[in-house]
Amino acid sequence: MNTISTFPRMHVSLYVSNLQETLKFYTAFFGIHPEKVKPGYAKYILEKPSLIISFVENPSRVIANFGHLGFQVENPEELEKRKNIARNLGLISSEETAVNCCYALQDKFWATDPDGIQWEVYYFHQDAEFNDPHFADENTSQCCITVPKPEKRKIALSELGSEKCVPNRGCCK
Repeated sequence: MNTISTFPRMHVSLYVSNLQETLKFYTAFFGIHPEKVKPGYAKYILEKPSLIISFVENPSRVIANFGHLGFQVENPEELEKRKNIARNLGLISSEETAVNCCYALQDKFWATDPDGIQWEVYYFHQDAEFNDPHFADENTSQCCITVPKPEKRKIALSELGSEKCVPNRGCCK
């Protein structure tokens, strides 16, 4: 059996609805310019972590809520540095400190690209036996962020009127 310990580089390809908006976001988020830009296509090559990521402009193939992508940083100082840069560029969509997410104690921030792809940048403190249950909520947009539920409008009885329900008028069965 051939044992290969690691792949040399990861490749991700994402469909996007507007390549120019995507290029603005990722050039700011990655801090580098793309290696290749062609009509409807762009590619960035990151050395650390080793990643090739390409974008194909095809609005009909953009899929929402597939999950998220992320980067783990090596120490809290690197997380703060990257968070400050992202904050100054207006890229941060939310921040979390000392959360138990995915059975790990983490500090993190999130950035969301123009098509809703969510990126997590996090520092892993340690494994945890507890996963905050709100992360499993059906209204959670990432594995670890709860989206507030819209508040339902309350109707007073006086707003319902005094008409009685009459069969076959569509208000009762």
